[in-house]
Amino acid sequence: QIQLVESGGGLVQPGGSLRLSCAASVNIFSIYVMGWYRQAPGKQRELVATITNGRNINYADSVKGRFTISRDNTENTVYLKMDSVKPEDTAVYYCYGRKLSRQEYWGQGTQVTVSS
Repeated sequence: QIQLVESGGGLVQPGGSLRLSCAASVNIFSIYVMGWYRQAPGKQRELVATITNGRNINYADSVKGRFTISRDNTENTVYLKMDSVKPEDTAVYYCYGRKLSRQEYWGQGTQVTVSS
């Protein structure tokens, strides 16, 4: 069973920056798509960003130009750099992985709160 463990969440002021990390228990080269989703209180979980092994990247329109996703296959880690954060970015952020077999994996989530 693959485990994904997020870290780096916390409280940040509007306009500030934060970097989330997702460490996998296996070599993430075996996980074709990795990414981040988020869920705000009372809302459905939504896509934030994904990155494939081929470095194809997809962002939600709401974070384009502000967030940057990257993956380090040697460190088995995926990152989400969050810049110019807004109060509406407040949510629990979940790490996500999907193999070519379409088997999916989720982390436990890390809370990000944007507030002054």
